[in-house]
Amino acid sequence: MMMSRQLTANIYSIITSATIAFQLALVAGAPWGSLTQGGRVSGVLPVAARAIAAFSAVLLLWFVVIVRANAASHGSTGARRYPRAIWGVVTYSALGIVANAATPSAAERAIWLPVVTLMFITSLRVARRARP
Repeated sequence: MMMSRQLTANIYSIITSATIAFQLALVAGAPWGSLTQGGRVSGVLPVAARAIAAFSAVLLLWFVVIVRANAASHGSTGARRYPRAIWGVVTYSALGIVANAATPSAAERAIWLPVVTLMFITSLRVARRARP
């Protein structure tokens, strides 16, 4: 079954929005340090690590914009506004697979490896279909 670009972008957006919510919860002080950044911190992240989580949330939000713009119909506003940037999203997601496969934190690996794998697959599908 072939998924449409829009459905694929919607799946990417849902997965990434959940990840953004997780990052923002870390910024707000959620005690989930063992589930991020290599699992080196148990509990609430220190300020510098929260700054990384905040940056990640902003970056992931930008990625949602890029994926959705590349999935938009070619006649619609915003369609293909970032045709090269979509490959940056794909590359970032691929690197996320490597990083989460290599993390020493089993909990982080169990949660985030499937998530970044889905982000990679869906962003790649949008990128491959975004070509004119």
